[in-house]
Amino acid sequence: MTYKVIDNFLSEADFRLIYDTMMGYGFPWYYHHSVVWKEPEQDNNKNFFFGHPFSIDGKESGYLHILKPLLFKLQVNKVLRIKGNLYPNIGELYQDEMHQDFEFEHLGALYYVNTNNGFTVLHDGTKIESVANRVLIFDSSLPHSSTRCTDQKVRVNINLNYYAPTRN
Repeated sequence: MTYKVIDNFLSEADFRLIYDTMMGYGFPWYYHHSVVWKEPEQDNNKNFFFGHPFSIDGKESGYLHILKPLLFKLQVNKVLRIKGNLYPNIGELYQDEMHQDFEFEHLGALYYVNTNNGFTVLHDGTKIESVANRVLIFDSSLPHSSTRCTDQKVRVNINLNYYAPTRN
């Protein structure tokens, strides 16, 4: 599998629940000093972001329930990690360094919560635009990177790392 992009992935009601929750007041976001792990003194003050741990290391957020339609439609068998990403507008389309989510083969899905001029760059240079209710399915053990946006206050997506049933 190289990658697959599907627009209008969820129903309008399921999309609105995710959008309204993650873009609304009171949703907990946590500061991370770097998208690609580095020592704080090595940061360039551009690659910070805010994250939400929906499911990490077996611990689940109280907000995981809003993702049930997404997990169902992706046919998730086993969750490795699910996190929300909020990239603030820093006034430029800054691109993070290429990285792998995990070094072993697995499926990755990026679900785009809001439309903006940011994008995801895959290992072969392909750019996937951030369009609300779009999903990108790919092998996230391959290098990829994210960008900021300049036309909205924030760029928000959900990063899922998982296994799904194999198809014959």
